[in-house]
Amino acid sequence: MTFRKPLQLIALLTASALAFSFASAGTYKDKKASKDLVGVAAAADDFSTLVAAVKAADLVGVLQGEGPYTIFAPTNAAFAALPEGTLESLLKPENKDKLVSILTYHVVPAKVMAKDVAAGMVDTANGTQLKIAVNGGSVMVQDANVVATDIMASNGIIHVIDKVMIPEA
Repeated sequence: MTFRKPLQLIALLTASALAFSFASAGTYKDKKASKDLVGVAAAADDFSTLVAAVKAADLVGVLQGEGPYTIFAPTNAAFAALPEGTLESLLKPENKDKLVSILTYHVVPAKVMAKDVAAGMVDTANGTQLKIAVNGGSVMVQDANVVATDIMASNGIIHVIDKVMIPEA
């Protein structure tokens, strides 16, 4: 997949965003990045819903592939905030295509560190674009806040967001 513009993602995150204390960050924020994206996410309690969704969508093999990928990863709380019944419905086999579309909307087919991110539009793995905005030191992807950054994996990077982003139909 190619980008329509040069890779411009988010401006340098300020200390307040980087200082966000992520409850289990020490268990998966590994500088050596010996695990792939799925392994890193599976090792963190706060991504168990995301990992279950990736499995239901049959995307494990893709996200364990060579990459590199940047994932804007919603937390369990972000999934819990979806309207009642939404997650359960998405996890059903008959809704796999919609689940794949939503999950790949959270993936950028490139490795982008927080220091390299700038405001603008960026292509996603589902063929649409995400809007990246910087406002007073905080970073938003669509309408989700970036709450933790630069969680390294052997085939990419994870930035944590506080909302599940749903692509427009």
